[in-house]
Amino acid sequence: MGRLTQWVVIEADVAVRRMSHDQKVLLADKIHAQQPNMLASFLALPRMGVNMAQLEVALHILFVTFQAMKLSGHQWPLVTEDIQDGCLQRLTARARFGEGLPQELANKVVEQFHNEHAERYLLAFVYGWLGEHDLMAVRTEAEKYLMLGALNLVECVAFVGADKPTR
Repeated sequence: MGRLTQWVVIEADVAVRRMSHDQKVLLADKIHAQQPNMLASFLALPRMGVNMAQLEVALHILFVTFQAMKLSGHQWPLVTEDIQDGCLQRLTARARFGEGLPQELANKVVEQFHNEHAERYLLAFVYGWLGEHDLMAVRTEAEKYLMLGALNLVECVAFVGADKPTR
């Protein structure tokens, strides 16, 4: 089980929704200070064709994730570029694995991924938020990059939040 409980994710979402523009700017500054690579990966999205309205959707996910990490009380290691790259490789490999499978089997693979995910509440939030903003269909390259960025964020949080075996 992950570090981010359902309550923590909900509380983080409520807190971010209540923030003013200036408070979100201050939050972005905190993210830059503590998790600069996470922020950078989202700020790069416009270079991939993501428009400003879509970027706001993505930034909300980042803000909620960061707030949830803070609310969890867990000490979070830095998400490095290497961690982001490794998580993205695993994420895309998982997506490719599902391509070409019969629909019933593909559905089971997706269901298993969700049910067994270390940060399933954060993952559910991300899917819900993207769905609320009609970004789950992935109709454009920009939407693909936005979704990959959001899902990779969840993968990175699960990776750095996992208990590492001690020797």
